Amino acid sequence: MSQAESDETTPPTSADIQRVMELLPHRYPMLMIDRIKEMRSDEFAIGIKAVSNNEPFFTGHFPEYPVMPGVLIVEAMAQTAGALVINSLGSSGTNRLVYFMTVDNCRFRKPVVPGDLLEVHVTKLRNRANVWRYHGEGKVDGKTVAECDFSAMIAGQALK
Repeated sequence: MSQAESDETTPPTSADIQRVMELLPHRYPMLMIDRIKEMRSDEFAIGIKAVSNNEPFFTGHFPEYPVMPGVLIVEAMAQTAGALVINSLGSSGTNRLVYFMTVDNCRFRKPVVPGDLLEVHVTKLRNRANVWRYHGEGKVDGKTVAECDFSAMIAGQALK
């Protein structure tokens, strides 16, 4: 097999913002991932969110002490996992939606604030049919700021 052929059949191992937007239907202000710096099959990924003072949620979420809402950190985990799964499906994942099913064992250990570079690590725990279960960790400067287990399913039909 030539290098060109393997590049076409092997899913990319990272994703810039353009690729993330091809994988996910989310757009500003709900797109919580700026890039994915590492992807391994449907097993593991590291997503990146550069947390800016210009995020719309900071105007109402403690304006004097802006803190990224925990639910949006969990959403960043889900988006990273969703992009990973869709990427791993190749052409059969095109235009598919991923829906949250459960969120368990959430822990928030430290606030995420403007200027932080949030690394979102997701690791597959298992999958059955069209349902995947992941463990996610949010990290800033190598320290865990949040973690949870969550599951999601891929919608049966592709979007038009």
